[in-house]
Amino acid sequence: MAQAKRKKKFFDVEMPIIDKQTQLQAYELKELDGRLIKYDLTRLLRGKSMLIQLKVKVEGEKAIATPRNIKLLPCFLKRMVRKGTNYIEDSFSTKCKDAQIRIKPFLISRRKVSRAVRKALREKAKEELINYVKDKTTETLFEEILKNQIQKPLSLKLKKIYPLSLCELRVVEVEKEL
Repeated sequence: MAQAKRKKKFFDVEMPIIDKQTQLQAYELKELDGRLIKYDLTRLLRGKSMLIQLKVKVEGEKAIATPRNIKLLPCFLKRMVRKGTNYIEDSFSTKCKDAQIRIKPFLISRRKVSRAVRKALREKAKEELINYVKDKTTETLFEEILKNQIQKPLSLKLKKIYPLSLCELRVVEVEKEL
């Protein structure tokens, strides 16, 4: 006996963090639950090459995508690092209001600097970010990264140690939800 073939349909998925909608293909809406979407934000951020990964949650008849991680692409960072400058990287895990997150700041100095200055910049950036993040939710955190509301004040605070040509968060990802 032949079985009737099921046909895949497109379902609308809302991405409220960037005020956009996309469509995903599945047999039923319930199948979309837990699926990951990668979205390129380069056009949205005027040339700052950034990828965002969103996780789909189905609530009733609606599918809503919430951000899981955000990454700056290596091609953008390579373009920013010039000859005669130093870059400072770090990676640490910290807690925010509703999750454990990993943050990887990326700083570029204007000139070559000593190791002591690089260490001071790295430690100050880590301290400032941990203090800033501890009372924020992941949702507001990702929104502020997209609006550059974390990077700009951080750059101004680090400027007192040594002026920077670039202050970005290379990776911000949710490790586990609390």
